[in-house]
Amino acid sequence: MTKAKARIKQVVTFFENRDTVLGFRKLMDCAIDTQNLDIYNEVIELTDWKEKHPDNENELTEKSFALLNKISKTPIAEYDHNKPVLIGNGIIKSYGYNRFTLGPISIKIHKGEVYGLVGENGNGKTTLLRVLAKELKYNQGTLEYNLDKPKGDDYDLRSKLVYIPQRTKKWYGSLKDNLKLVLSSYGVSPEENETRVLMMIARFGLWNYKHLKWSELSSGYKMRFELARTLLRQPELLLLDEPLANLDVLAQQVILEDLKSMCNSINNPIALILSSQQLYEVEKVSDKVIYLKDGKYTENKETNTQINNHLIVEIDCKCEREALKQTFNDLNLDKLIFNGGIFIAYFNLNTSFPQVLEALGKHKLDVTYIRNITKSTRRFFVF
Repeated sequence: MTKAKARIKQVVTFFENRDTVLGFRKLMDCAIDTQNLDIYNEVIELTDWKEKHPDNENELTEKSFALLNKISKTPIAEYDHNKPVLIGNGIIKSYGYNRFTLGPISIKIHKGEVYGLVGENGNGKTTLLRVLAKELKYNQGTLEYNLDKPKGDDYDLRSKLVYIPQRTKKWYGSLKDNLKLVLSSYGVSPEENETRVLMMIARFGLWNYKHLKWSELSSGYKMRFELARTLLRQPELLLLDEPLANLDVLAQQVILEDLKSMCNSINNPIALILSSQQLYEVEKVSDKVIYLKDGKYTENKETNTQINNHLIVEIDCKCEREALKQTFNDLNLDKLIFNGGIFIAYFNLNTSFPQVLEALGKHKLDVTYIRNITKSTRRFFVF
């Protein structure tokens, strides 16, 4: 089964299970892959109909299936992901003697993949993004960009290498007009401009907000606008600094899933590096997690003997330490620490996570939250 057919099958599954909200977003991703303006216009018409008939789920499903049938008949050439879009070797950025130093860092970034960039504040996440975006000069090492389209100077490079800082600039006029301005600067014809802009507005859930101004949008919708504006430019490498900072939990999950889906485009994939404090949410969508500590780079798979010889479980419960230790008497508990309002339990690898759950249930402890962090980057924060 081709990737295009697999994506369409996934959309059908969502609609069959009455998950029409996610199904419609995924349908739009399939439509975007076609790069067919006629299909774009049909999606735009269907989006407008959907917003006017929010409770007519059955008819929406019928119309969506008819559109999926047309999409399935449109040939789509798959992109070759083998070539890295960015190669960094031994990158070091120093701010002077006895001050912060980032690196050395060596990375390879491929299109179609999401890279999570995590670490405590002040450990170099923004510095690394700005170095990769060519906003900061580095002191040692090499950076090589292998983008498909720009072949000239740094100006050409920046047209496909996009960095969005945590605090974005204010814009004037309506949301839709600002998006149209992006494409007009690339010489796109007015008719195509209108279609592509409305398609992106639909994709990012901005349909009912397209005529609003900056001051009339929430922080979450401003971030959606920034992403829509960026993706209209069809970047090859996208660097996002804390895009989830001002979003509620649900909005964070939606934005991350949207980014993952857009980066996995069949014919226009994007390499995404995303910094965030929302560790678990980022890990869900990341193909690889980059952890920075004191400016040093650690891959999630890298080993620390003391950490990797344990099953590590994070527990939030209303009980005393001694009561929790007694609960795990028979489970080879090596260490139990209290960290930031929660317990971190280290078990011998002979202990399994289901055994931990069974012990907690058997003793009827009031557990608010529990997570196996043995393979999560979270283990670096609490060790």
